Amino acid sequence: MASNRHLGRIVALQTLYELDFRIEVDEKNVDIEDVINRNISRYSEIVDDKEFIEALIHGVLKDGAKLDEFIQPLAPEWPLEQIARIDRTILRMGVWEMKNTADEVPIKVIINEAVELAKGFGADNASKFVNGVLGTAAKKLGLVDEKTDKKSEVKPVKKADKS
Repeated sequence: MASNRHLGRIVALQTLYELDFRIEVDEKNVDIEDVINRNISRYSEIVDDKEFIEALIHGVLKDGAKLDEFIQPLAPEWPLEQIARIDRTILRMGVWEMKNTADEVPIKVIINEAVELAKGFGADNASKFVNGVLGTAAKKLGLVDEKTDKKSEVKPVKKADKS
């Protein structure tokens, strides 16, 4: 199922990227359902979880403005319009999944999947950027314990009493 979900995220990314571009250039007659169906049908023989793909796409489209509002303060030195379209789309997908599927999918899996998408489709440093922003998003949403998430934190060892 994991590899199937990974492929599903790729299909969702491609679909959202295409729709974002077509909507931004104010293309007339963009039929969202046609784009979704076309992209899913390309992989119909190997993708089992079409509902996941559709939920992810529709969720990101529906909540896009709220997702952007949430993401912007997490990378304040990078206004969203200056972030590469592919990276923006990956961030929206990752945050949407955190907010809507965290009870089903571990946060580390959501972040790792987004990082892999950034490695595969983004620029050289995109994966580091996506990892950082989504890690901060997980903390802000209270999905990870900041104390246990810090990898460099060393907990002091208590010495046994000699009395």
